[in-house]
Amino acid sequence: MIDLNKLKKEQLKLAKKITTNQNLKKIISVAGASRAYIGNKIISSVVVCDYKSLKVIEKQHSISEAKIPYTSGLLFYREGPSIIETYNKLEKRPDVLIVEGNGILHPRKIGMASHLGILLDIPTIGVAKRLMLGQIREKTIYSDKEAIGYELTTKEHSKPIYISPGHKISLKSSLEVIKGCLRFPHKLPEPLHLAHKYTNKVKNESSIIENTKN
Repeated sequence: MIDLNKLKKEQLKLAKKITTNQNLKKIISVAGASRAYIGNKIISSVVVCDYKSLKVIEKQHSISEAKIPYTSGLLFYREGPSIIETYNKLEKRPDVLIVEGNGILHPRKIGMASHLGILLDIPTIGVAKRLMLGQIREKTIYSDKEAIGYELTTKEHSKPIYISPGHKISLKSSLEVIKGCLRFPHKLPEPLHLAHKYTNKVKNESSIIENTKN
């Protein structure tokens, strides 16, 4: 039996370690982290790109079992370990990690990107397709009068994405990095788009292998 209150208390404790006042100036590489499922197995991928050209430098993946069921606000505990496993396979650490999920745009201000940022000790940015909480005023997302993220429309006639700093990066730098990673016609920043594409490729290949076994 999972003690949800214990996990929430752990989040509140870890959230105190989050810093979002760093303006990143020198960025050489940016990575994207994405996940997908085959049954109860999590496929996690990390793709590292050169920040200027957005050409792929390295990509890694891992497949692991989901240990706990999905619970809103506690996604890290289900999927985070698989991302860490994949990240640890990288030959060289990226300067920034863009994560599919939220940063401080979270009920306890510690979404997937923030949690990963603390444990991996790396600047992280959360990019979500749905708004988890807050009010939007002039593209800035507020919670209790505090700015915690941005709404950004990256593609014409497409729904916006929601950006929030994870750890070791400011709100302003988070937006600048994401804008610097956009490439037409993709909605998501390129490292995340490539990670999502790579994850689906691994998923399809794994599904073919499973079907062959059966």
